[in-house]
Amino acid sequence: MTYEEFLDEVTTLLHEIYDLDDAAAIKLVVDAQDAEYFVKHDDQPELRNPEQARADAVALYEAKQNKVQTQKKQQQRVQQKKRPPRA
Repeated sequence: MTYEEFLDEVTTLLHEIYDLDDAAAIKLVVDAQDAEYFVKHDDQPELRNPEQARADAVALYEAKQNKVQTQKKQQQRVQQKKRPPRA
């Protein structure tokens, strides 16, 4: 499959597997492109297959979830530091 077809497949799988709306799935793929996640897929056509698309969709979603969880924990720590000590 072409590079563009591969990215479309990853986007579709994000929508189907994780029930992301189209905009969220597209943003996840575009952000990954910006971070050069798919460079090897562009250079190595053998990586552009349905199995790899599924693996990449899962990896991208899990990485996003981990990032969100980390941000929540950091925000909780900041909030705890702002609270005055109890008397």
